[in-house]
Amino acid sequence: MGNPNVGKSVIFSRLTGVNVIASNYAGTTVEFTKGYIKLGDETAEVIDVPGTYTLDPTSRAEEVAVKMLKEAISDNKGRNLVINVMDATNLERNLNLTLQLLKQDIPVIIDLNLWDETKHIGISIDKEKLEKILSVPVVPTCAISGEGIKELVTRLHEAKTGTYEYTEEERWYKVGNIIEQVQQITHRHHTILERLGDASLKPLTGIPIALVLIYLMFVIIRFIGEGLIGYIFEPLFEKLWAPVMMRLSTALCSGGFIHDILIGKLVEGEIDFVESLGLLTTGLFVPIAMVLPYVFAFYLVLGFVEDSGYLPRLGVLVDNIMHRLGLHGLAIIPMMLGLGCNVPGALATRVLETRRERFISATLMAIAVPCMAQIAMIVGLIGKYGAKGLGLVFGTLFVVWLALGLLLNSILKGDSPEIFVEIPPYRFPYWMALLKKLWMRTKWFLKEAIPYVLLGVLVVNILYSLRIIEFIGKFTAPVVTGILGLPNEAVGALIIGFLRKDVAVGMLSPLDLTLKQLVVASVVLTMYFPCVATFAVMIKELGIIDMIKSAVIMIVSTLLVGGILNLLL
Repeated sequence: MGNPNVGKSVIFSRLTGVNVIASNYAGTTVEFTKGYIKLGDETAEVIDVPGTYTLDPTSRAEEVAVKMLKEAISDNKGRNLVINVMDATNLERNLNLTLQLLKQDIPVIIDLNLWDETKHIGISIDKEKLEKILSVPVVPTCAISGEGIKELVTRLHEAKTGTYEYTEEERWYKVGNIIEQVQQITHRHHTILERLGDASLKPLTGIPIALVLIYLMFVIIRFIGEGLIGYIFEPLFEKLWAPVMMRLSTALCSGGFIHDILIGKLVEGEIDFVESLGLLTTGLFVPIAMVLPYVFAFYLVLGFVEDSGYLPRLGVLVDNIMHRLGLHGLAIIPMMLGLGCNVPGALATRVLETRRERFISATLMAIAVPCMAQIAMIVGLIGKYGAKGLGLVFGTLFVVWLALGLLLNSILKGDSPEIFVEIPPYRFPYWMALLKKLWMRTKWFLKEAIPYVLLGVLVVNILYSLRIIEFIGKFTAPVVTGILGLPNEAVGALIIGFLRKDVAVGMLSPLDLTLKQLVVASVVLTMYFPCVATFAVMIKELGIIDMIKSAVIMIVSTLLVGGILNLLL
């Protein structure tokens, strides 16, 4: 247990290795992580509970942390203990939680983390005196380098229940008294990272820093994603998988219902992994070769930005803007996650406390935030027109995001809570924790994405075989051709967009559309409905009623924006 941003997750990673499980606490959307550590001949379970500043909870995450502590106390049997992770550079604030923990009926050992940073910023702590005052073991650690972790493990058996007696009213007085006895601060100059940290929070300097950082993120993501696609995944599919599929196609007589389901349609006698739409061709190629490289690259970069301490600063920087949309600054996190993949973006709305905030955030993300794979396809489709074409698409989506947020905030009743977030110092991420988080997110994406894509391709193939898509095309022709100005052939792409947006954008390529039609189609495909995987997660997160409301908002806003673009361009 510990305050947010004290290095709990890195300590947890050091203790448990790679086999960890992330779960939601029963009846909530608040997440905790569980792993195991070998202690002699025994295996102990280690639980990283949500960060909390106090045992008098002020948020949903803090409520869960306190409940999990109470469960550990009630089920103790002399074998449960609390590792209280403290930020040694912020001893005064962290002691508030520590003194509360020492009054609970459970053994405590204190991990004085970020010990190396105390030397850098001129703080001297008498660890022995602190241990004597608190009457529990105190172990200094540096989680990033691993310093002190071995001592922490070997001293776990020394954990003790607290004997420090005081009233609630006296707690902060006791904190001040302890600080006077154990801590000394010497004068020093600000480091470059501290100056950069301050600059990141001021609008005049923070906004340019944010724009440069986001630009660099996308350059790196595209470089890694395209490299993985071009040098690894496409060659694997084209040189190894395509010949196997062609032999299977021949065995199935190159046609027929089963062939079309498994292999799809042959394009000029060959398999086209984007257009064939078979379960074993497009169904595997899209999530593995087209989407996974960008998702992998995005999560790698996002993990680095998260662990470096930048995201809380970005949240504070955009807080004023986000409040006008009915959200607080940390709602920028679901939006950024949505740029990688809308599914984790929808799940990340859990960081928001009220149902109203989660509804606004999920709706805005599903309508106006394209995923990385879709962005790549739009760039490939319209990139030849340069900044003019891309600016029209992404500029329109940004205006929609802003205008719709303002509208929803004014229509939906309720308040937007203030942002309460810890601003950690900039730090270089611990690579093992970063790679573990990358592995867990990537594994989760594969587990969620592939079944949905296979199901989607199967459904589309059946719809094509039964000529249902042809019927829908005729039925929706007045809307598609009249309001949106698109040819009837674009209906197929719109339907597939419900299954995979990136594939749908790719299907526009052979239609020989004008720049105006490409812009309208790209914007409409982004806005009109989330892919089926995001749709399923949004039902789970928002509930069926709110999802229906969100879907109505999507359809109405899509027709309105698409129609306006068709008239103006």
